Amino acid sequence: MNHLKKQDPKIYQAIKNEEKRQREGIELIASENYASPAVREALGSVFTNKYSEGYPGKRYYGGQEFTDVVETLAIERAKKLFKAEHINVQPHSGAPANMIAYNAVLKPGDKILGMNLSHGGHLTHGYPATFSAEIYNFIGYKTEADGKIDYDKLEKLAMKEKPKLILAGFSAYTRQLNYRKFSAIAKKTKAISMIDIAHIAGLIAGKAISNPIPYFDIVTTTTHKTLRGPRGGMIMCKEKYAKAIDKASFPGFQGGPHMNNIAAKAVAFGEALKPSFRKYAVQIIKNAKTLEKELRKYGFKIMFGKTDNHMILIDVFGSKGVAGKEAETALNKAGITVNKNVIPDDPRSPIDPSGIRIGTPAATTRGMKEREMEIIAGWINEALENRGDEKMLKRMRREVKALCKKFPIY
Repeated sequence: MNHLKKQDPKIYQAIKNEEKRQREGIELIASENYASPAVREALGSVFTNKYSEGYPGKRYYGGQEFTDVVETLAIERAKKLFKAEHINVQPHSGAPANMIAYNAVLKPGDKILGMNLSHGGHLTHGYPATFSAEIYNFIGYKTEADGKIDYDKLEKLAMKEKPKLILAGFSAYTRQLNYRKFSAIAKKTKAISMIDIAHIAGLIAGKAISNPIPYFDIVTTTTHKTLRGPRGGMIMCKEKYAKAIDKASFPGFQGGPHMNNIAAKAVAFGEALKPSFRKYAVQIIKNAKTLEKELRKYGFKIMFGKTDNHMILIDVFGSKGVAGKEAETALNKAGITVNKNVIPDDPRSPIDPSGIRIGTPAATTRGMKEREMEIIAGWINEALENRGDEKMLKRMRREVKALCKKFPIY
């Protein structure tokens, strides 16, 4: 980064500091990962200079012969990964992808049945403070005491509310969804079925969990997280909804697509098609299950009963008497990055909730396996039980750094 170093030393130094932070710490935020050098090169390519409003073969600006190559490759590779009928790779991220999908098939005021935020849903699935909640009428469903979704109860709610769209998917739920039952309920109530797979897209691509594409009309996702690509979004759908989705994306919601981002998506999809990615996806879940098992030994209360995917939601307030914000801060001092998170029907504020959410995708990218998860679980327990001991946290940070040195990111 010689040009940047000379022209803007402050930004250069911030980037170098962030590189150091990532290199020396353990990343346990479930929605974060490390994109490969090839993905990052594509993201920083000259495609950032190009406007490409429209779609391959149907652009509004000239000079599109190479942008069409890139976008077509991204679509073709994504189709191989997910077996979808139609794919739009232009959404800038996950939240815009959801807004585009809603806009494609709904009108303002239409009803959507989505997962309650505190029970694992996403902000765009109906949280009152969001723009989507101002436009559409969201009805929330919850999990039961055992952490599962009661599909009979969900069906009764759908029959009562008659939503135009039934939405599956989550941002902090750790169990496997029953795709078939969601689909059956949508058909019975004549609703459009949609699933947001932002968190589990990489696990699906790596065949570590089953593919929901055949069961849903519309599927949205991010391209980072477990998929390990650039920060971006994607929409997959049945051919029936293809024109509506494309029109809702451009010109409905977005202008020119970010072609550098689409180039990076294409590279990431190519990486996910390799056999090594399947091994990676399987190891993510093995690591999550090991981490869960070890945390239980230390008396941590695991929400939703257990994990079937890459993440764990812990009630740290109920387990150790430490609020989520304080737990996040203590672990950060020790070199372990997590995020505070609400738990089902959390009595505490989202700003300082009862839980923390942790995930294994980034640590698994580094090559960490079950033994490292056992060590990390011990560190989490020690840091939270001795959160006021600054000396101990500094010592732990040195131990974390030493472990990370054995598992370089690249």
